[in-house]
Amino acid sequence: MRVLQCSTSVHSRTRTPTVMLRAAARSVARVARRASSSNAAGVLVGASRTAYSTWTQAAVKPRVGRAALLAAMGVGMGTTVAMAASNQERSFIMVKPEGVQRALVGEVIKRFEQRGFKLVGLKVLVPSKDIANVHYGEHEGKPFFPKLVGHITSGAVVAMVWEGKDIVKTGRAMIGATNPLASAPGTIRGDFAIDLGRNIVHGSDSVDSAQREIALWFSPDELAEYDPTVTPWIYE
Repeated sequence: MRVLQCSTSVHSRTRTPTVMLRAAARSVARVARRASSSNAAGVLVGASRTAYSTWTQAAVKPRVGRAALLAAMGVGMGTTVAMAASNQERSFIMVKPEGVQRALVGEVIKRFEQRGFKLVGLKVLVPSKDIANVHYGEHEGKPFFPKLVGHITSGAVVAMVWEGKDIVKTGRAMIGATNPLASAPGTIRGDFAIDLGRNIVHGSDSVDSAQREIALWFSPDELAEYDPTVTPWIYE
């Protein structure tokens, strides 16, 4: 995982500790917004502590206890950064050829948007065999592997990256069981699919899988960074 760094600059020793604390908080918050999964939380907290240590040694007034300030940062900023990072977990969701042909793309997007998740990447393409082989690489050598590759490359798919708290686990629950006949009503597969080989949509099954699949289907500059105005109405 890429190590994220945050830094604070000390412009003057006359700035009050409170002002500097706020400046550092803004710096850490900016880094937190760039975190792509809950796994980044620990890195962000560590980076914030390093930054605080640097500027407190250089600029905090003698009468202000550095230990107390760092302790406050650990409780307050550590919690804030970890929460921001967990809210930015990402998952790879793909509407398969049958979902595109049946005009269910809008339905899938609507369900994730209405739940409160954020769409940060989307593309429509006919996958190559190379990308399909890598995507389903864990099944290589199994009898059904050629059929998987053949189907996913048979038409256009809509590849997406969604972001939000526990999106991987929740996204899988929203999609439903792999076998549509075992999927509960209210799930995407439970409402729109019947056959195992035409189950409409793919969703990452773990955070690690999500990171791997996102890197396979998207380049970093294809993923948008933005802050929806409704975020305060979705997260505390």
